[in-house]
Amino acid sequence: MRVLDGRLASGTRLPASRDLAAALAISRNSVVRAYDQLYAEGFIEGRVGDGTYVAQLPQAGTLSSKISTKVSTGFSTGLPTALSTKSPDLPGISSSKVIHSGVLQRLENNHLPRPPSGPPRAFRVGVPAFDLFPFDVWAKLNAAFWRKPDLRQLCYGDPAGDERLRGLIAAYLRSSRGMQCTAEQIVITSGAQQGISLCAQLLVEPGDGVAIENPGYRAAGHAFAVAGARMHGVAVDSEGIDCTQLAAINDCRLAYVTPSHQYPTGVVMSLARRLELLAWAERNQGWIVEDDYDGEYRYTGAPLAPLAALDRQGRVLYVGTFGKVAFPALRLGYLVLPPGLVDAFSRRRAVDVRHSEVSTQVVMAEFMAAGHFQRHIRRMRRAALSRRNTLLAGWPRDIAGVGGLPSVAAGLHLTVPVETLAREQELVESAARVDVEINGLSSYWLPDSRTPLDQRAGLVLGFAAVPEADIRAALGRLDKAWR
Repeated sequence: MRVLDGRLASGTRLPASRDLAAALAISRNSVVRAYDQLYAEGFIEGRVGDGTYVAQLPQAGTLSSKISTKVSTGFSTGLPTALSTKSPDLPGISSSKVIHSGVLQRLENNHLPRPPSGPPRAFRVGVPAFDLFPFDVWAKLNAAFWRKPDLRQLCYGDPAGDERLRGLIAAYLRSSRGMQCTAEQIVITSGAQQGISLCAQLLVEPGDGVAIENPGYRAAGHAFAVAGARMHGVAVDSEGIDCTQLAAINDCRLAYVTPSHQYPTGVVMSLARRLELLAWAERNQGWIVEDDYDGEYRYTGAPLAPLAALDRQGRVLYVGTFGKVAFPALRLGYLVLPPGLVDAFSRRRAVDVRHSEVSTQVVMAEFMAAGHFQRHIRRMRRAALSRRNTLLAGWPRDIAGVGGLPSVAAGLHLTVPVETLAREQELVESAARVDVEINGLSSYWLPDSRTPLDQRAGLVLGFAAVPEADIRAALGRLDKAWR
């Protein structure tokens, strides 16, 4: 916080870990871990032989002169919204929100592929190690609820979701992500996709420009396209979404991003880029939809602070899900919203589904309150790391047209470059013939992208869906098929 608000200026030399530990009367290991986390998040930098310094963050000073250190409790008077707050009626899709024929045509020409069904296999993307989920514990908690349910919970519920669950989610995010949010800012959803769709329905009017990462999560792009948005694919580099390219788009007032582990390239957005993106939202009085779909999976240090933890102007809508730590069929997610948006989102959700199914929410709340959730996350992180290492160790080497493996510090998948689109398709098809599931990177690009086709090629592999033995067997089949 002292870095962001300017009290610790860029270039300030920090005490040696031993000296700081002595001054604070704490273990040096604690200081080292804190420094490691600050280094991972980009707040500090090491200079060989010269100590540790506050990183050069030009955006930090710009932002700190305009923002307070308190979470915003409302909107600035000039903030435009596409919510149906233009009238006092219930927010929703107004009569003007008719999907343009051009949008329908684009959806037909570039249909959204359905997620693969059936039992998981190597190397399915977007699936965690749900074979390790404690189903026995879940079954006991579920049975306990239905054995003697609270009759009040069997009536129509709050469209924002179960109050206890929202409170536990807020507490979890405060401790694990550094987000200063409250239960009142949370709306429970049927998975992350519904959260994204709600953002599209309420924040986008037909013709509005929406920026999405390119390549990126295509289902999010479809949600905004259905709302009538004009889609702008913005390039992703080694630090995340290209904010220079984003700033050049004149009609854009919403950006959808996956900063903790970009989908599908795996890039982790740098702190400088996060601050730059927040500054863009402030300048343009726009919105950032932050999808933290697999943020629990960071293999060195704690999960990085999300954009929502750095936001001081109420510009970030945070999308979270339980599907990547439990199992996709659970269909349980949540939105963390700026306070002034909560009522509109709750009422819009009430129009669609009234409220979420009660027992899943109550059981998840008890699962979290009893400590099972945190233990399960630790177990899932260890399992994903082990499965990642198995994939990296056994990956076929010297395959024609296939680039080197990336370093994988976070997430549940990795992306490998391929020389040409034709070679990508050949590799994907030959993998399918030996019962190995691999996605082509080219399928994650917007169809009207200007990037040459061969530069869109690559292989996207999930590594958490199946145990290590299955990974090794699949790698053996791939090696034979590809050679």
